[in-house]
Amino acid sequence: MEENIEGLVDTLTSLSTTTNTKLSDNLYSMITNLLQELDIQFLYKFISENFHSLCTLEHWAWKMLSENSNELLNQSKHIKLFHNLGTFNKNLIFNSDEIDSDKKASLLFPESIDLIDGIFAKMQDINDDNDPYFDLISLWLDNLSYFIHEHTQYIMSPIITDIDNSIARKFIMTDQYKFYFNQLQKPDILQSTFTRKQLFYLKTCSLSINAYCFCKNQKFPFTGDEILRYFEKDYLNMVYLNSFSVQSWTKELLSCITRIMSFICACCSWDDDKAKNIEILLPTEQVSHEYIGSLIRIISYKPFHEKLQIQRSNDETILLDVILTFLLASLHTHDTLAFIRFETNLLEILLPLAETVKNNRISSCVYGFLGEILCDEHLNEVKITNNLCDYFFYMLEQAWHHPKQKSQQILVSQLLRGFLSLAKNDAIQQKIAETNKVSLLIEMCDRYPIVYDILWALSFHHDIQQQLRSNQTLMLRLNHLKQELHYEPMGKITYGILWNLKSMYENRDSTDKGDETMFDIMISYSHKDKIFCKRLYDELIKTGYRVWIDFDQIHGNVMDAMAQAIEQSNAIIICMSEQYRRSNYCRAEASYAFQRRARIVPILLQEHYQPDGWLLFLVGQLIYVDYTKYEFLDAMEMLIRELKAPVLHDDNVLRVESREDASMMNSSLSITRRQSTFPVLAENILDWTQTDVRDWLIDHNLTQMSHLLSDYNGPSLINFYKYLTTAESHQILKLLQEDSLRRTNQSLSIVELARLQNLIDQQQKLFQMKKNTERSNKKSNKHIRNQLNFCKIT
Repeated sequence: MEENIEGLVDTLTSLSTTTNTKLSDNLYSMITNLLQELDIQFLYKFISENFHSLCTLEHWAWKMLSENSNELLNQSKHIKLFHNLGTFNKNLIFNSDEIDSDKKASLLFPESIDLIDGIFAKMQDINDDNDPYFDLISLWLDNLSYFIHEHTQYIMSPIITDIDNSIARKFIMTDQYKFYFNQLQKPDILQSTFTRKQLFYLKTCSLSINAYCFCKNQKFPFTGDEILRYFEKDYLNMVYLNSFSVQSWTKELLSCITRIMSFICACCSWDDDKAKNIEILLPTEQVSHEYIGSLIRIISYKPFHEKLQIQRSNDETILLDVILTFLLASLHTHDTLAFIRFETNLLEILLPLAETVKNNRISSCVYGFLGEILCDEHLNEVKITNNLCDYFFYMLEQAWHHPKQKSQQILVSQLLRGFLSLAKNDAIQQKIAETNKVSLLIEMCDRYPIVYDILWALSFHHDIQQQLRSNQTLMLRLNHLKQELHYEPMGKITYGILWNLKSMYENRDSTDKGDETMFDIMISYSHKDKIFCKRLYDELIKTGYRVWIDFDQIHGNVMDAMAQAIEQSNAIIICMSEQYRRSNYCRAEASYAFQRRARIVPILLQEHYQPDGWLLFLVGQLIYVDYTKYEFLDAMEMLIRELKAPVLHDDNVLRVESREDASMMNSSLSITRRQSTFPVLAENILDWTQTDVRDWLIDHNLTQMSHLLSDYNGPSLINFYKYLTTAESHQILKLLQEDSLRRTNQSLSIVELARLQNLIDQQQKLFQMKKNTERSNKKSNKHIRNQLNFCKIT
């Protein structure tokens, strides 16, 4: 029958529109059957061989829809043919990757906007809300929307621009659309509520505008914030009410809610300032959390998961894609991340989904979400780190080598933005170190500057530091950028990477805390918490403290300025929040304070947030003041009491009882918290406390061992040493490697382990030598006394 398609189409297009003969009925039937029986496997071959005839057929269909009477179109032979041609077109969009997108556009697009104008004019003249004509137009326009979403380069084509401008003016921003929309807010929505006309407005028009909203066309009659403000309250109420009855949604209701949700969420992405648009939709924290709760109730419905498609070709797939994409975009507004992590069951929903979903867009969202909401410990527990890293680098490599720099419609730039947060996770860093994927990222630096920010995050990992240092091209590039972009944001990132690679401070001399430059307190904070920290600063100044804080974001060599501020301050207030933990600069700042053994006083700024990852490691044993549970002034009193509390140091360090004492001592001599390189320790390791062990390890630059043996005292250290020297070496290394990954998220450093063993051996030998000397002296003294006694007797 395929050989006859050309003749069939030629005959069809030559028939008079008034012809109603047996011949025409038979002709319609033959073309319908041909389309219906076509095997998808042979779609490419069929289209290649009959492209011209198919173009003629498609253009004939648009012309029929625009120019012919509804009475003619509503005949069963026409309806059947149009539905089968619509199904053929959907297969063309989703099941024929071999076919060039320009050929697809030639088949799917109408020849002129006049045809569209004719269709919309006819629709507005129809009095019957259940006229089948609405279904036919929905089928045609839905396919255009699907195609545009898959091939975004056509969004700005004149025909699509005209279609969506008309839809926005004539259907979306109208009282009729609002009336249909408001019907979805009724507690019990009956299936009879949905007329064909209503479904055209809510399903087809919403889907069409959704695809178009991402282009931000200046000629579009409305802006994203105008649309959001127009629908905001009705939309939120509609989602909230229907989220409690997902299990009873009809197919029509599912489709309407999905398309409307997609349309509204697209408006939130209208321009580059997504946070601004999201805050228009969700103006307060309460509204935001309520809406997120509604979305989570919807995606927790497991039958939706069972109907997910590889491509975005059904409502269930679109719905989950839209919800997850929106949640991911809104994570950092109104403390959403902490709320989702600690107050919802989203994690329980996403973990099984991550193992089963085959849609790449949804997979990207799920993995991105898990990377955001799981702390290091949880990532290791759920054993998803490997899958997450493998999936990301698979997608990234595909996109990097693709001519259009994308994979599965996801651009390289989008993948990198998503990975920026993941790169700050220690478990992810460990996987990257093991697979040596850093080289791919370095290769992309020049084209995608965001990679430098990712490398800064990764450079906190010991093994990755080695990989970065060994790349001479990168090191030369960093040193060049440091000079060229001294005062630019990229300069700060460059200094940060070089700082972590030790090339800027391994030989750095500490600054003496002279009287004129001494500060009582340094405030370490994320600039997203600037308003709170300004109030904190003012209150501390009012109390009489000398406070160092960076309100203007230092330019130039920021790392050196940061180090100097820490060295010249008696105490460091760490303002803990999700944003603080995510900041590479804050991590460098806090880590340097920890390394310098500065006095750290943590305070909690963000409700729902609990310290995790590297921040938990630094402050886990410290008492912190929770500003989310107390009034500000009450919390200030608690903070000041903590700042004035006695500070117990090692024997060779002065005890500072109060700020006044510190000032008096500084007026007479210049002091530092530590007056010698090594603390004065008991000579017998068995007498060491946990603090003694930790300080001894850090002073000997055994940083990893100080983390691994963080709860060891002297006797524990001796038992560990005995185990090292007597047990099977292969077994020891295996067990220590596992323990190191579990406790520090780093591979075991054999160099540090060997040095540790040698230092313990030396310490024990010194102690033994001293004991032997003391015994010898005792014996000698006893012998002398005996001689003297003997002489006296004599």
